[in-house]
Amino acid sequence: MDYDHWRHYARGWLFHFLGRADTAYAAFAEAFRIDPTDLQSLRHLASIAAARQRWEVAAAWFEKVLALQPEDADIWFNLGFVREQAGKAESAIAAFSEAVRLKPAQDRAWYGMGLALARVGQHAEAAAALRESVRLQPMNGEGHYQLGMALHHANRPDEVKAVVVKLVGFEPKRARRLVQDTGRSDLLHLIPELPF
Repeated sequence: MDYDHWRHYARGWLFHFLGRADTAYAAFAEAFRIDPTDLQSLRHLASIAAARQRWEVAAAWFEKVLALQPEDADIWFNLGFVREQAGKAESAIAAFSEAVRLKPAQDRAWYGMGLALARVGQHAEAAAALRESVRLQPMNGEGHYQLGMALHHANRPDEVKAVVVKLVGFEPKRARRLVQDTGRSDLLHLIPELPF
């Protein structure tokens, strides 16, 4: 056991717990420098960078985690998320795709992939990913809303109507928003009167 490595890791953990992110980050970085196979320090470094919205830095740390543990679907999701936040939709799509390949039931990766696909204008593909997301999480109102928007942009009006009908059943306010945002005034009759 390398005492220096564990000393820095323990300091990082303690400072992270106490909310001193900069000090924790430096300690975890030193622990990783001493032991370049230290997955836990890598995960903390990536997490701290992501929490501080340092998307490129977080992506680099997540990539290092994946170099050591390439079958971790959750890290692939995290990498997709930070890449999407950094405005790198194409590389986010690749990471989300790997996440769902490894863990097909990971609804948040399907959702992230759908948003990234929509961002690059691949609306039919976005709808397919978002449809899988809401299949896995049927009460995800925002997922249904995004599915409806993707279907609208893919010019599939009948399917937009089906999403509105579904949303009315459990989130009528979001259903109204979908109708408004798609300009589908023909669907307003499906929305119940809502109290303000």
